[in-house]
Amino acid sequence: MAGAVSGSPTVLEARGLTLDFPAAQGSLRAVDNVSFTIRQGERLVLLGPSGCGKSSILKAAAGFLSPSAGSIALRGRPITGPGPDRVVVFQEFDQLLPWKTVRDNVLFGLKRKPGLSTAEARDKADAAIERVGLARAASAYPHTLSGGMKQRVAIARALAAEPEILLMDEPFAALDALTRERLQEELVGLAETLGFTLLFVTHAIDEAILVGSRLHLLSAHPGRTVATFDVSAFGPGSWGSQDFEHVAGEVHRILFGGALRRSARPVLQEATYV
Repeated sequence: MAGAVSGSPTVLEARGLTLDFPAAQGSLRAVDNVSFTIRQGERLVLLGPSGCGKSSILKAAAGFLSPSAGSIALRGRPITGPGPDRVVVFQEFDQLLPWKTVRDNVLFGLKRKPGLSTAEARDKADAAIERVGLARAASAYPHTLSGGMKQRVAIARALAAEPEILLMDEPFAALDALTRERLQEELVGLAETLGFTLLFVTHAIDEAILVGSRLHLLSAHPGRTVATFDVSAFGPGSWGSQDFEHVAGEVHRILFGGALRRSARPVLQEATYV
């Protein structure tokens, strides 16, 4: 994997991270004593059942939530709020501004970049749009785009900002199976080409193995670390192999108990835009 070796510097580190939320009687614990590190160029996936606190951890990394105990730090500095060094791509498509074109949506994400001229910003935006395969749609408005294209715009906007770490909260969950698979492959390809660092949240085991280089498994509420897996050997094209099925089965057993039962998986169809 480009940019990620055992000696790479640590980008994000959580130590004993605990997250509580106000409740009718005291507080409700969402995440309990979770620790992990993400090295430069690594793709860490938080995986677990609904309600395990994985999205809450991502929000803490984004600076939207403060730890109740423990810490979460970027490059050794405690995260105390949002910043341009982190960009979040959410599941919802409404993160795009409907009155702006694809190019202007990507440019909007560069406004917080200091010392960037208008021409430089436009070049960065166009390069990012090209990377996600939307050059021909740069002047289109969001309402004319499919769900997959909208997520490509969101990814382009995130990449153009060149953050220290890209945070993705189930970004493909609302897409159909074929589009989802296509974007998983494209995301991994971009990560390997550009070497960016990624924290990715999902509840889908196959997606976690295909997208991530390492998995961090969380228990049901409250979220606690139950296992980690190195899945850097897998990626697009590995689905269905004996080793892939073995890891998927082990992850399922740890998280949910019992054997993993398969249903038919759709074949990816070639398409210019989805």
